[in-house]
Amino acid sequence: MMKTIVALACLLLASLAFAQPNPTNKKQTTVEPITVTGTVMKMTTEEGAAANYQPFKTLVVRQDRSNTPGTYVLKGPGNVVNNNGEVIKTAIKPGTRVRVYYVNMGDSRVVDHVVVE
Repeated sequence: MMKTIVALACLLLASLAFAQPNPTNKKQTTVEPITVTGTVMKMTTEEGAAANYQPFKTLVVRQDRSNTPGTYVLKGPGNVVNNNGEVIKTAIKPGTRVRVYYVNMGDSRVVDHVVVE
């Protein structure tokens, strides 16, 4: 009789140990909306060919519709890519066709990225 009571008690404890939690007891989380404010910046592009002289970390582009070259300062790696979006790590050769994506900020042009064609 004692073995039967012990066996029943073990079965009861085992069933409680492997019991699944009740799916109705899910913890509910609420997502609060946030408001982001800032200045909208218009992205601009220029197309042309890389000029003969390129100062360090600077890209000089002879624009298609102008005789005066545009000068763009390149800061940081990864902002010069080819048409497939792959990063270019070599120097841009003079005469290479490029498209520069930039934002005007005061008197300077901040480059987002350059696509080498």
